[in-house]
Amino acid sequence: MSTVTRTRFATTPPGVAASAPRASRRHPGSGRIVSLALVLASAVVLVLFAAQGSASAMTGAPLSTTGALTIGVFLLAVWAWIATPLDDTLVALLAALALIAVGALPSTTFFAALGDETIWLLIGAFIIAAAVNASGLALRGAAQLVRHARTPRALFHLTTVALTLTTFAVPATSGRAALAVPVYAALAAALAGRAALIRALALLFPTVILLSAVGSLLGAGAHIITGQIVGAATGQEFTFLSWLWFGLPLAIVSSHIACEIVLLRFTSRAERRSTLSISLGDIAATAPTPVQGPLTAVERRALLLLVGAIALWCTEPWHGISPALVALIGAVAAVTPGIGCTSMAASVKTVPWNLLLFLAATLALAAALTSSGAATWIGQAALAPLTGLGEAGAIVFVLAVVAVSLGAHLLIPSRSARSAALIPLVVALAPSVGVDPMAAAFASTAAAGFCHTLTSSAKPVAMFADPQIAPGGFRPADLRRLSALLAPTMFVLVCTFAFFIWPSMGMPLLR
Repeated sequence: MSTVTRTRFATTPPGVAASAPRASRRHPGSGRIVSLALVLASAVVLVLFAAQGSASAMTGAPLSTTGALTIGVFLLAVWAWIATPLDDTLVALLAALALIAVGALPSTTFFAALGDETIWLLIGAFIIAAAVNASGLALRGAAQLVRHARTPRALFHLTTVALTLTTFAVPATSGRAALAVPVYAALAAALAGRAALIRALALLFPTVILLSAVGSLLGAGAHIITGQIVGAATGQEFTFLSWLWFGLPLAIVSSHIACEIVLLRFTSRAERRSTLSISLGDIAATAPTPVQGPLTAVERRALLLLVGAIALWCTEPWHGISPALVALIGAVAAVTPGIGCTSMAASVKTVPWNLLLFLAATLALAAALTSSGAATWIGQAALAPLTGLGEAGAIVFVLAVVAVSLGAHLLIPSRSARSAALIPLVVALAPSVGVDPMAAAFASTAAAGFCHTLTSSAKPVAMFADPQIAPGGFRPADLRRLSALLAPTMFVLVCTFAFFIWPSMGMPLLR
């Protein structure tokens, strides 16, 4: 057996990231060789069929040799994300170079992706988040909420509220996890001697951080990838406000349901009925920034900056200023002496450049799949059995998309890589069975937020599984116990939203 170690997107402060366990998976060497051979054989056969015209005859959709080569590169990239220790971004860049070499992707298209507005939106958002984090505003807000808890249930649900609100302060799940570590440490210290509650809290923090991310377009890099792929394929784009409209209800409902599952699964009835008394002094004892007294000048500036940016993002239809420009203005304000909260040097270090390069490369990969005709051909080939089933075929397709998206974290440990692999296919396949591609992509991305089975499946889970970061936390077996209940719950919840709630809110699923 060989240990496969994958470099993940670094969005946490250096001190936290250094001590967090890196995501690792074990894959038998012979299994990797066999799977690679199958992928290569499939790619060669597909290219030969395309050259002879047989591939087009199989599905009725045209497939050029370039399209076949694009599919081959895509399959190799997915294989590398699953089965090798190569960095996710390196794999995406190698795939982009391969597509340029075979003529499926113009180099100008790839380089243009690096200057896309979305890249600048994320850069600005991360700098704003660095300013808010440095000010201590988020920690003070969380402390003010949880000090009102008088029972474990109240504590857990107030913590859930606080963690959900951080979705709009930090645009990455791993960054939010790093922000939440001091809160967890303060609560664990206040709950000394109550091991069951501390363990349950350690499970609650990453669970809510991951599930509540769907509430914001900036909640995860996967959301940006989904938005860009959907926009390029359909001409319809998610705005900050539209993603908030559809995603926030699911974020709130799923987070609080998960909170109840954690409580019922990992604490006794007597423990849940006990009383608590957590004061600001208890939290202040271990907090790295002030949580008592009036807001400091830096905190007031951070609050104004954050509220202003979110307000401008939400009101884009009225003022017409692009979200990227809003983020850039906010970022410049955040590092300007006298009105900002941090320095340029410190804030730039928090920007996940690895993620931005990955985003650009995967957007180029999706563009090649579409422009080469490969996505259309895949859609025709994969959905041939469902095309004659009418609405039943559409329902089966959506259920399959949600199920695959929920389980994909077992194979692809990067949330962004999962979206890069799944969303181009979902968008290409959906119209063939009468499903709106925008709704299908949103459902897939929402379901992919579940990645709780293994500590290697998400950075927040890995961080809170590390006893050096979260003392008194959970074991891998606890995570599997949680996943056994949370996975089917999320499947039912996402399907309920996709079929009934989102259509009533303005995003129809079936055409």
